[in-house]
Parts: sequence; structure tokens; C-alpha cells
Amino acid sequence: MSTLFEPGKLGDIALANRVVMAPLTRNRAIEGLVPGPLTVEYYRQRASAGLIIAEATQVSAMGQGYLDTPGIHTPDQVAGWRRVTGAVHAAGGRIVLQLWHVGRISHSSLLPGGAAPVSSTARRPDAQTYTKEGFVPVSAPRALRDDELPGIVAEYRHAARCAMDAGFDGVEVHAANNYLLEQFLRDSVNDRSGPYGGSIENRARLPLEVIAAVAAEAGAARTGVRLSPLTTFSDTPRDSDPQALYGYVVGRLSALGLAYVHVIEGETGGERVPAGTAFDHAALRRLFNGGWIVNNGYDRAGAMAAVASGAADAVAFGRLFISNPDLVRRLREDADFNPLRGDLLYGGGAEGYVDYPALDAA
Repeated sequence: MSTLFEPGKLGDIALANRVVMAPLTRNRAIEGLVPGPLTVEYYRQRASAGLIIAEATQVSAMGQGYLDTPGIHTPDQVAGWRRVTGAVHAAGGRIVLQLWHVGRISHSSLLPGGAAPVSSTARRPDAQTYTKEGFVPVSAPRALRDDELPGIVAEYRHAARCAMDAGFDGVEVHAANNYLLEQFLRDSVNDRSGPYGGSIENRARLPLEVIAAVAAEAGAARTGVRLSPLTTFSDTPRDSDPQALYGYVVGRLSALGLAYVHVIEGETGGERVPAGTAFDHAALRRLFNGGWIVNNGYDRAGAMAAVASGAADAVAFGRLFISNPDLVRRLREDADFNPLRGDLLYGGGAEGYVDYPALDAA
């Protein structure tokens, strides 16, 4: 029986404990969408996590969907992230980077030449994104042509190489929260015909091609994938048969020998199996031979039970890591948590970012 606070391993990534920092968008990249000095300090403070999954980071200029989110496709961005990984490693931590393309959850003001966002579909969701003008409705997307999809795969491959050059211990492909890859997966969004639409196998084709390319670049045992089978974030209904869809995907991922799958259970910030929905997360877990990270509203007791029972190899925490840089210690000692300042989550400077006190200071 494993415990939350003992060492573990996800593929080739050794963990000091099973407490994972989830990827958290904070909108604080500096000029060139580079992580700046405050970001270096932010992640250094949280290096006691068994694994940090750094914030979602766009694989290309067309992959951006929110103001001041960092990239991982230019030399300056690689250099900025190298300062982050160096600080985390010097503090004894492990860190991977989440690779991100937002697809249709974007605004033309954020994209090169004012371009339309791209997706599996030309349908615009009733969703908002964060721009210089604050939160605004997303722009209408255009559907990618089949002959453009190898270019999307190449962008992910290049980003994976850039991440490894920046010193990350691995990468996580963001195939969750209804961004580009999940826009191809779900039949509620993907209205295509041809090789990338229709059947489960066809809708899963692009995500699986991306993941295989990333694993070939970064190493399968240093590659993870994030999934969200039931999340309806950004006006995206669930697939008509999520158990079959995500069961197929997870089975294919298992064959690749990946380090881990990271699952957002249920509706983000809500029930892990929403009322009226039949879904078996444990069945997905049985389909995968690698590490299994669970996420969504876990508290100390729930996280300890998940690892002790074998339901998960590690548990990811999001908001608690924002306001508690020493979250691992607080969980171990069953200590109180700092309150979260929700008005300072997105954008800004040091306040609400690197000024939350550690336990001794508090």
C-alpha cells in the first residue's frame, strides 16, 4: 500500500511524494510571451511538490487563447523556461510542461494578423476569453482542412523538443478542458467528415497522432496526457458516449508506454460523476498500464485514500497550490491553508502570485 507522502515514479520521472501541482493559467508572461522573473520565483516556491505540471503553454502563435500566456516555440521562450526549470531543480523539485493549443477558445486580437481561431469545426461556442479588454466572447473559428493537420502535429513535436531543451523533466499533452484536441475528440463539437470525423477512431486520430509525435520527441516515459471526459467547460457538451470514447483513447495511450494519464474527474469544480451521468473512472484506470493522476476537488483525506487504495498513483491540486506554496507540508501536518485571493488569479504582478506565506512565516 502506497501513501500520499512517500516517493513514487511516473514513467522515468522520480517523485519525492505523490502530491502534484496541477497546471494553472496565471496570465503573467512578459514581452514575447516569455516566463519572467516572477514566474521563476513562483515555481521555485512550489518545488516541494512531487511533480509540478507547469501552466498550459501554447505550442505556436496560433495556439494562444488568453492574454499573456507563455509559449514554448521561440528561442526566447525556451531561455525563459530554462530559468524556471533550473530554479525548480536547484530546490530539489521535478517539473513538466503542459503543451497547449486552445483551438476555438480564442480571440482574433490574440492571433497573428488578427486571424480567426482554428478548430475541428466552424461553430463558435458561447464562451469567453481574456484579452486586453478583459473577458470578451471568443471569435468565430474556421475549420482546419485535413491537409493542415500534419502541420498541427509538427507544432506539437517542435514544442516538445523546445520543452526538453528548456530542461523540463517531461511534457504533458493537454487533451482536456475542450481545447483543440478535445474539440476533435467529442462528437458534440467535431462535425467533420473524412478521416478526422465521424467514428470514434477517426475523431481520436489527430489527438493520438499528436501524442505519438510528442512521445517520440520527449520520450514516451517522460510524456503524460491530460483528459477530461465529463467537463463541459466553454460551452462544450459531453460526447454522446464518453465511456466508449475515452476508453478507446486510454487503451491506445496505454500501448504507447506513456508516463501517466492525468484525469479531471467529472465537472471541473463540481461533482466527479455529475447527477444523471453514468461514467466509470475506475474502468479507465484499469485500461492503462502507466501512472494515473486524479484531479478535481480532492481534500487531504480523499487524496490519501485515493493513493492508499490504488485508485491513483498521485493526486493533483490546483487552487490550493496557488495560495499555499508549501502545500505538501501543510497536507502532511494537517495544517490550515492560506485563503485564496480570487481577484488576483489572472494577470498582475507579485501580489497574489509570489507573496503567499509559507507555514512558518504565517
